[in-house]
Amino acid sequence: MTTTARSRPDLRLVALVFAVAAAILVMRTVQGRAGLPFFADTDDAMRMVMVRDFLAGQGWYDLTAHRLNTPFGAELHWSRLVDLPLALLVMVFTPPLGADMALVAAGYVWPMLLFALLLWLSAMLAQRLVGPDGVLPALILPVLSPAITAEFTPGRVDHHNVVILLTLAMIWAGIEAIRRPRFAVLCGLLAATALAIATESLPTIAAAILVMGLLWVFDPVQGRTMRLFGLAFAASAMVHLAIFRPPARWLEAACDVLSPVYVAVALVVAAAFTIASLVPPPRAAWQRFALLGALAAIGMGAVAVLYPQCLRGPYGELDPWLRANWIAGIVEARPWFTTITELPAYAVAVGLPALLATGVVAYRLWSVPEQRTEWAALMVFTLCTALVMLGQVRAGRLAIMPAIPAAAWLIVAARQHYLAHPRLRTIAGLVLSWLAFSGVVLLLLVTAVVNLVSTRPEQAAEARASKEPCLLPSAFADLAALPPERVMTPIDLGAHLLLYTPHEVVAAPYHRNEQGVRDAFRFFNDPIATARAIIDERGIGLVVLCPAMAELRGIPGHAEDSFVSLYAKGDLPPWLDNVSLPGATLQVFAVLPE
Repeated sequence: MTTTARSRPDLRLVALVFAVAAAILVMRTVQGRAGLPFFADTDDAMRMVMVRDFLAGQGWYDLTAHRLNTPFGAELHWSRLVDLPLALLVMVFTPPLGADMALVAAGYVWPMLLFALLLWLSAMLAQRLVGPDGVLPALILPVLSPAITAEFTPGRVDHHNVVILLTLAMIWAGIEAIRRPRFAVLCGLLAATALAIATESLPTIAAAILVMGLLWVFDPVQGRTMRLFGLAFAASAMVHLAIFRPPARWLEAACDVLSPVYVAVALVVAAAFTIASLVPPPRAAWQRFALLGALAAIGMGAVAVLYPQCLRGPYGELDPWLRANWIAGIVEARPWFTTITELPAYAVAVGLPALLATGVVAYRLWSVPEQRTEWAALMVFTLCTALVMLGQVRAGRLAIMPAIPAAAWLIVAARQHYLAHPRLRTIAGLVLSWLAFSGVVLLLLVTAVVNLVSTRPEQAAEARASKEPCLLPSAFADLAALPPERVMTPIDLGAHLLLYTPHEVVAAPYHRNEQGVRDAFRFFNDPIATARAIIDERGIGLVVLCPAMAELRGIPGHAEDSFVSLYAKGDLPPWLDNVSLPGATLQVFAVLPE
């Protein structure tokens, strides 16, 4: 089950599995989701808004959504590195298909291109760690993971799939660097690129830094590998900062996006790794570990002194009220142990493979002497991503791909055991080794059990299904025909209204739009006099509602004369004139003078 071969996996097998998987994903979208929104997630809709504005002439460095947080605008923390390929695809498809269908075509092609690369990298990593027999499980298991397919399905154009791909590429390059030090440069470049796209990649980047440092701790010969990674990471981080921000903003600190804060961390890594690799190495491993730790502590201490606001994490500067009343309510941002009681099927399907993988890697390290360094590196990646997943279940999408080589090794071991001893027990072991890492199967099994013990459907799934008709392009057709207006909407409706109409909105679910999100909560939950003041201050002309959205149920403690209370009673103030068309999905109220 180990291999020293440098051969690549059979590309025909990779192509075959990809073709079948892509066909399933496309058919599921075309038939299974017929009549449902193509860009179902607000992030996907907002990404296409940014892409369209970019194509319309908005500057590379201008990341302000000018129609969001009307009339002020709101700068988002997203990277043009994702906008650029999407914009190129839209440009290619616009002449033959038209502007609207070009967005849809790009929404099909982009996730499929990324998925093809993901499967190829998964096969490469399995070939490296497990051998040719591990390639097939490494190709099939990602297809059977709901956390992976959800991020690579048609219409998924936000940055999460890119980060998943970069995570896997980072792991592959980091492991290749153990034998071929030049791959440390690639690993550093990938780490900086992942950081430039989203801070959600920080756990994997931290794992890569640990791997490179520990390589030298246990083998001083790896000093060049460690140094190459550190220098590449720092240099690439500076280049990406220049790509992301204009020179006048290079020194502008931010905790939720690439900024001098994270460039300083990269420089600390480069300095610590370079100094440690160039001085005469201490003889004992613990002494080398202490040296690296001391250098890192000095450097990170300086960063903490310079940027203390970031010690609380990427969202440390967010309004405490929004953290308590908005962020805390996002199910996928909760710990895994909490989510397993609220969404047990998804939590098990995503979390169990990641947790099992750490045990499998530990067992493999203990029982098999070959390639221990490579598998120890994989252990760092699986452990870091699994621990973060326990803190926030949405990190499970980054923990799945590091778990795949462990799953492939277990399946190959179970198969070899079965071939050597073909009996019922070994057959069961082989089947269970597949099932334990097949997220879709786990999802179906847990769902069946939950349905047996409870007849109540999961509230989150029910709420999502009921609001999806509000996100269809047809729901906005009448609004799109109106002259541009400033609109108050529920938070989760804002991005789609921006995509399908020329209007401006107050809020969409982005933490950088603190003012707009806070005003949306105030509009719906504070006394109606406050709602009117917000309307007047922002010059709002329309209020557009999706009755199924959570904002119309209000938050605990909303005022008795709040919008949500009066709306539930059918007693809205006379300055809100219901101008909704008969049979329309969305309710539209014109704001009249008092």
